[in-house]
Amino acid sequence: MADESRIKELQTALQQKTAENKAIADSFKVEDGVVIVDSAQKSAFDQNMKDIKEIKSLISGLESLESVEAWGSQAAGDSVAAAAAASEGLREARAQFKSVGEAFLQSDEFKSLQGGRNGANMPSPFQYAGSLTTSYNVKDIYSAMPSGTPGQLGSIQRDPTVIPPQRPKRVRDLFPVRTTSAAIIEYFRMTGFTNNAATVAERGGTPETFAAKPQSTMTFTGVQAPVRTIAHWEAAHRNVLADEPQLRSIIDNELMYGLRLQEDAQILSGDGTGENLEGVLETTGIQTYDWSDGALTPVPDTKADAIRRAATLSFLAYYEPTGVVLHPNDWEDIELTKDSNGQYLVAVSVAMGGEPRVWRLPVVETPAIAEGTALVGAFGTGAQLYDREQANIRISEQHSDFFVRNAIVVLAEQRLALAVKRPEAFVKVSFDGAPTAP
Repeated sequence: MADESRIKELQTALQQKTAENKAIADSFKVEDGVVIVDSAQKSAFDQNMKDIKEIKSLISGLESLESVEAWGSQAAGDSVAAAAAASEGLREARAQFKSVGEAFLQSDEFKSLQGGRNGANMPSPFQYAGSLTTSYNVKDIYSAMPSGTPGQLGSIQRDPTVIPPQRPKRVRDLFPVRTTSAAIIEYFRMTGFTNNAATVAERGGTPETFAAKPQSTMTFTGVQAPVRTIAHWEAAHRNVLADEPQLRSIIDNELMYGLRLQEDAQILSGDGTGENLEGVLETTGIQTYDWSDGALTPVPDTKADAIRRAATLSFLAYYEPTGVVLHPNDWEDIELTKDSNGQYLVAVSVAMGGEPRVWRLPVVETPAIAEGTALVGAFGTGAQLYDREQANIRISEQHSDFFVRNAIVVLAEQRLALAVKRPEAFVKVSFDGAPTAP
């Protein structure tokens, strides 16, 4: 029958989803009694569980439909035999029914205590897999309307929570990233380079001798970049997260997103004191350029012109710039700049969703940088990010009195270091004002 083939297809899909979740569950790590769950894996696990419940519901519905069709096609004389068979099946089900107490005493969780020899705390909670209504009579409908909430029959529709949009591009995307197992990164920062390379004759002088080659000079300074921790947490009631899986996903995603926002701010403007990173803008030796120092004629320089002139400073330091970081308000000014004919000066493929670029350089617009300031530089060679511990989510009830309150802590944390090895590869642009006549 068509229904039987459809049931087999659903059963195959159910087995696949179950196998996927088992593989995901096997990948979860437990460190010091705390489960470490990757947010992407957790989202996939939750989605699979949702699909599994839906597939099981469809299979049960199709099986019930087949039973009804089979009963409806029976002859009238078969009804007594069918009723007898159903009654016998009910008696067998009741014989196999276990109370909650019996199921608890026979569970692996209770047996693991070994009569108290392994302590009084079960390693995991016992969950009753049977139906609590199997041995009880249930009315088809209320004999009287209930009071309070719900005040009437009918289902409740709950709209999904609206998740705020997240910043698509990050400052981290401009840097090369390496992993480290150290707590402190030691490196040499180049603070000066005099290039005396030149063509040289084989012989010269009087008397003629082999010519000496010119010497270039480089100056280095030893610097340390400590690994810093960025973290925050949120408290939640475990029942709420169990009843509303969507809330768990939102909490995880928002906590991870909060780390990324703070990471951008630290990479750019961390002052290097206390537990802060030393951000690029706060690093001694980076170059600077003021918009007001630009050309006045034939027309005054725009903000886009200031960025191009800053890129030239990076080129002259022998570092090819690879990106620009701008505040959204400054990027708006640049994109909306028009000529005398009303034509936009910056070509942007809005319809095609093109990558924001100015002077061939990718743009990261972010509130993490102050309005009126831009950063141009060779992010690929001028600095290096080190991940000591990538952003992760951890859950625990071992905080204060959370265990007895049935509450949990959801903690998001990451550890990283930033080494600005070539400060002159970066140029800090100040949009202090358009060039004016002296």
